[in-house]
Amino acid sequence: MTDRKLREIFWLLIMLASLSIFSCSVVSIPYKVAKGVVKGVVGAGKLVYVLGGFTFKVVMAPMSWPLTNEEIETVDGLPPKEAIRQGRVKRSPYVVKGKRYVPMSIKEARTYREKGIASWYGAETRRQKGGHMTANGEAFDPNGLSAAHKHLPLPVHVRVTNLENRRSIIVRVNDRGPFIEGRIIDLSAGAARRLDFYNRGTVRVLVETVEEG
Repeated sequence: MTDRKLREIFWLLIMLASLSIFSCSVVSIPYKVAKGVVKGVVGAGKLVYVLGGFTFKVVMAPMSWPLTNEEIETVDGLPPKEAIRQGRVKRSPYVVKGKRYVPMSIKEARTYREKGIASWYGAETRRQKGGHMTANGEAFDPNGLSAAHKHLPLPVHVRVTNLENRRSIIVRVNDRGPFIEGRIIDLSAGAARRLDFYNRGTVRVLVETVEEG
């Protein structure tokens, strides 16, 4: 049996375990096993894995938590949390301030590559009580390595490179945004620190999906 096949079986077991842990709430991994995933652990209501040398922790948020982006009006014609409950978020059209956004297909996402302006978010959540939920139902960690994107399927991994200092990281796209003209991706505060633009607010970046296995 090949290493690739073993990895696929391993992640299938991870997904099945996630179903039992979260009942109606499922921890989703990207559309295919990404190349470079070296380990994963499910336990105590979370999924932990390493990809490209970066550690990711995925926890499903309680439905009582507010969304990080409360401007999202509907997802697939449903209230956002109902769409999350039904697992209808990944590529579903959604509406923000009356504008309808249609995520790209999985085929398009596989070859996505774009240069543009990145910003970061998350500081505002620290000033509020409790936690916040991303657009696909995960607990938002402002110190983690995550991102918001208007058109990519949720979730997916992308490599983000700061074009000024060439620093590069991998982030998990699990949220929607930014809805500010001229910006292509919104990174968590933790990701902004890794790319060394936290104190500036924005920077020019290259965003590209991580190669699949």
